[in-house]
Amino acid sequence: MKPSKAAWGRAAASTACFRAAFDGFTDQVLQKAGEEAGVDKITLARLFEGGPISLVEFYSAWADGEMESRLAATDLKAMKIRERIAAAVKARLAVLAPNKEAARRAAALLSLPMHAALGARLIYHTVDAMWRAAGDTSTDFNFYTKRGILAGVYGSTAMRWFNDAGEDEKATDEFLAARIENVMQFEKFKAKAKDALSNFPAFANWAKPRS
Repeated sequence: MKPSKAAWGRAAASTACFRAAFDGFTDQVLQKAGEEAGVDKITLARLFEGGPISLVEFYSAWADGEMESRLAATDLKAMKIRERIAAAVKARLAVLAPNKEAARRAAALLSLPMHAALGARLIYHTVDAMWRAAGDTSTDFNFYTKRGILAGVYGSTAMRWFNDAGEDEKATDEFLAARIENVMQFEKFKAKAKDALSNFPAFANWAKPRS
C-alpha cells in the first residue's frame, strides 16, 4: 500500500529534524531527509512547496496535534485554569523535547523578519489549541487577549527552555510558574480597577460598548 502524503511528510520531517539539529533547516537537509525517508523529489516538492520553511510549518502543525492528543488524555477539568495552561505549555515542550535543538533552530528561523508573519501565525495556532484544550469558550474580546497573553507566556518559556541544560528542567518549570503568576496578578488588578472605576459615572459611560 502506497504511503499517504501525510505519512511521507511525517517521515521526511522526522529525518529532517534529526539533521537540522546539526545543520539547521536548509534545502540540503530537506533533500537529504527526503532521500532517506524514501520520498521522491517531486513528492517532496509538493509536500514542502516553500522549501525548508514549509518543513518548519509542517513540524509545528504536527507538534500542535501531538500536544492536543496528550492533553486530551489528561484530566484537565479537575485542574484550575492556571494548572491547565501550565500543563498545555509543558505538553507542547515535551513533544518538542526529542528534537530540542532542531526546535531551537526552527524558532530562530521564524524570528527572521522575512518569516515573522508565519511565526506569528504558527504561535497563534499553538496557543489557540492550548486554550481550546483548556476549555475556553470565549467569543468576545477576551478571545484575542487570552491568546495574545498566552503567546507571550509560551514564547518566553520556550526561549528559557532552549537554554535549560538541567535534566529535570526545574528552571523552566519555575520560569513558567512565575509568568503565569504575573498574568494572574495582572488579571486580578484589571478586574479590581474596572470595579473601582465603574463607580465613576463618566468612566462608566466612556467604557460602555459603542453601538
